[in-house]
Amino acid sequence: MKFLIFVCGEGLGHTGRCISLANELQSSGHSICIGAYGYSKELIEKSGHAVSDIPRELKLSGKNGSLDLKSSILQTAKGISPGKMKNVFDLVKSIQPDFVISDGYYLGILASIKNKNPTCIIVNQSRMQDFFANKGFVVEIVGSMVRKFYTWIYNNVNIIFIPDFPPPFTICGSNLAFPERFNDKIEFSGPVLRKRPDEVIPKDDIKRPHVLCSIGGFGYRLQIFKTIIEAAKMDGDIHYTLIGGPDLDYNLLEEVPENVDIRKLVSDPFPYYRSVDMVICTGGHGTITEALSFGLPVISFPDRLHNEQQNNASFVENNRYGRKFTYSVTPEELMQAVHSLINDETFRSNVSVLKKKAQRMHGPAYIRKRLESYSGSKSLE
Repeated sequence: MKFLIFVCGEGLGHTGRCISLANELQSSGHSICIGAYGYSKELIEKSGHAVSDIPRELKLSGKNGSLDLKSSILQTAKGISPGKMKNVFDLVKSIQPDFVISDGYYLGILASIKNKNPTCIIVNQSRMQDFFANKGFVVEIVGSMVRKFYTWIYNNVNIIFIPDFPPPFTICGSNLAFPERFNDKIEFSGPVLRKRPDEVIPKDDIKRPHVLCSIGGFGYRLQIFKTIIEAAKMDGDIHYTLIGGPDLDYNLLEEVPENVDIRKLVSDPFPYYRSVDMVICTGGHGTITEALSFGLPVISFPDRLHNEQQNNASFVENNRYGRKFTYSVTPEELMQAVHSLINDETFRSNVSVLKKKAQRMHGPAYIRKRLESYSGSKSLE
């Protein structure tokens, strides 16, 4: 079969899932085409896959640790180009895939539906009303239009995959809300991990205890990096690897202590997951899922006013898989939490349950088999 995968490049969770799924499909003898952009495209190419460049359809912006929804809407609108949109439709038409897979990239779904291709969507957030509530009349009007669009999308795709554990262990559970008529389309695949723990060789140069900090490169998250560095100065026996991304101004990180290693880009974080004691990240579904699936407690810094991230972080906090903090946390408070997650066996015992579940559930294989089954059943009709 020939699969065309579209990837949303806002946050690396989409990218990691699609690399995992592409590897699974390709290793099973299927033909893979991928559409991506920006940093996401670069990482997919580093993983060994050829990628077609597609236009960015969403632009997130913020300041002081907050997602600025009005600015994001304006920036997104400015980036719309009919010519670039046509390129996506032309890509689908030229490839003629047997199945189109979209991880958060909706223009690809529109092109696929127009071309009458079977289509599935991978989604860990459908409660769009939370993003637009109580943010002014204009934003709420935009929100109403977005909700209608999403409902139309869900109505026209063939399968809706949730890349997460089934309830009650669903990390993104508070972010899901579908009309009841779509229940037959919804399937929990389990975590879609690029690598499973038994496939990963630990790094041999990691000093323990060690904290992996995967914050992402958005400039408005600079304060988190500074707080982590100040906390690291308080206990030189705990080591840190900070992964920033391409958009962070590293010159603003001053007086970095010897127990902190700053990396601009780590294309494969999984050897770190096998080697560290805990993870500090934002509230993105991808990194939280990866960390918990590897049995690592998490300190989460969700973006303020970003409802999806807030809900993911609350899941971590409420189930004692880790801690949730705001950007205003002091270095002293952060250091205390790091000590707690490293030394308190309660957190590690709790996350070990999810690690065992992730080992039993192999999301990429589930999705592959489901799509093969769906296409086979349709060919017999």
